Amino acid sequence: MAVQQNKVSKSRRNNRRAHDSLVAANPNECSNCGELKRPHHICAACGHYADAEIVALTDEIDLDEDAA
Repeated sequence: MAVQQNKVSKSRRNNRRAHDSLVAANPNECSNCGELKRPHHICAACGHYADAEIVALTDEIDLDEDAA
């Protein structure tokens, strides 16, 4: 088991942990629908990325009843 050689003071311990905090999200506005989305990700609301439709949403796809 690891045993420390010398006591680590509260100041030194807290200085080491100073950069461990979480950063708030940075949402961008979708250029197609205006919803907030994560940068460099496909918009969850409309399925567009960089002015192109990447993912067709399920409500837009017409499926035949007997095909399923």
